[in-house]
This record gives sequence, C-alpha cells and structure tokens, in this order.
Amino acid sequence: MGEQFENVIVLSDEFYGEVSGHPIPTDMEAVKLLVAAPAVLDLFMWLTYRCFTAKAPESIPIFGEFGLVSQLGSIEYSRPRRFRAELDKWLDTIRSIWPEYPARVSSAGLHLVVAPARAVLSDSRKTI
Repeated sequence: MGEQFENVIVLSDEFYGEVSGHPIPTDMEAVKLLVAAPAVLDLFMWLTYRCFTAKAPESIPIFGEFGLVSQLGSIEYSRPRRFRAELDKWLDTIRSIWPEYPARVSSAGLHLVVAPARAVLSDSRKTI
C-alpha cells in the first residue's frame, strides 16, 4: 500500500497573526457545506468579508479592472454573460444557506450591492 499524505498549508507567523488578530465572523457550517463548490465558497467568503466591513450599502462593479469578476478571478469567466449566469447560480446557493444575506445584483446588472451584515447563520439553515 502506498503512503497517504495529507494536504498541509503552512502559514507564515505574520499571516497567522494578521488572520488571528482580525477575524471575520462567518459560519463554519456554511463553509463545510460549500467546500465541494470552490467558486461558491469563494463568493461566500468574499461576501462575508464585504458585508462585515461595510459601513453602509456599497455598490461593487461586477466587471472591469476592480470588479467582482477580477476579485474572484478566473479566465473561465472572462465573458460577461457567462459570469453573470454563474453569479446568479452562486447567489442562489448562498441564499439557500444564508437567506438574509444582504446582496443583490443591481437592476442594470452591472453592480453587486451589499449592505452591512454578519454571516453567522441560525440553526434553521437549509442544506444544499
């Protein structure tokens, strides 16, 4: 039988200190549910951060140099129509586990509007 190796990520002391010193409240049960869907997990964690740090509603461009597509980054989603379709699916998935999440795509479809919130979910969450 071959050896089994666990995947290990080693954090620098500086990075660990930064993460430990400035935690962002999130729901680890939601993270566990999304672990098999990396793009949705990435968006969930991004939303967790943006909603936690927001002081008022914010409008984040979906496209462009500093847009959401660049922040989530993938050449696979370089076509706007394809990314928007995926974004809608991801948001639906996130809504199923965080029903009160304060994000919506603007009526023109060019911005994601987020508001202050914490992604610590209630026990009544749904499973995916």
